Amino acid sequence: TMSSLLKVENELKRKVDSFRERITAEAEDLVASFFPKKLLELDHFLKDPIINISELKEIHSEIDITVPDPILLPNLHDGLEAVRLFLKLYVNDEYNQMTGTKVFVMPGGMMKSNSNLVELIEKVKPEIRTLIEKCNTVKMWVQLLIPRIEDGNNFGVSIQEETVAELRTVEGEAASYLDQISRYYITRAKLVSKIAKYPHVEDYRRTVTEIDEKEYISLKIIVSELRNQYVTLHDMILKNIEKIKRPRNSNTDALY
Repeated sequence: TMSSLLKVENELKRKVDSFRERITAEAEDLVASFFPKKLLELDHFLKDPIINISELKEIHSEIDITVPDPILLPNLHDGLEAVRLFLKLYVNDEYNQMTGTKVFVMPGGMMKSNSNLVELIEKVKPEIRTLIEKCNTVKMWVQLLIPRIEDGNNFGVSIQEETVAELRTVEGEAASYLDQISRYYITRAKLVSKIAKYPHVEDYRRTVTEIDEKEYISLKIIVSELRNQYVTLHDMILKNIEKIKRPRNSNTDALY
């Protein structure tokens, strides 16, 4: 037996067993009740007006950076003098001397994010996190159900391994949605900085509204994907539950 080959302390074994029992109870509840509840909830969310705006102009946010009047420098032939004047006008001198960093002063104070999208992202992010966490629990449960490695009769085991692989894929995809959200913010920040630096270039302003619209559409796709992943996982595990729970419980005696 294992305990004679490997000295396993009874107290530790008891704790590990109770951990396994807890994971099993939690995972079975997730598959049987949490996954179906979540897929219906997300299906309902997909019908919410917040995520179904057809006229995307409604989600645009005002870019509060005015185009400055052109500076007329009649007596300055020296290019360097013109640059110095520009820095005096547009860059906070005191801060520069203090830190050595050029900071453009925003006339309206802070440049705000697109509040419509921030609101939607804050609703979607917890859903992504939930899927990752729950997948992780179910994956652990299936892995613990995989029997010891033996010759033959591995059909049930291969179903368990397929299930683990699917759960791992879903987890990875959900994590990539979080990356996508942070990429949106950094891309937008770079564009808004460009607008602050080149307020007279119209295309930068247009690009911000373009990426806002694109992100809005992406968020709807993410919610739809999250729902589909709950549907698929629930369906796959339920269809194969006998083999997942008892991979080698077949009539092997009848074969010999």
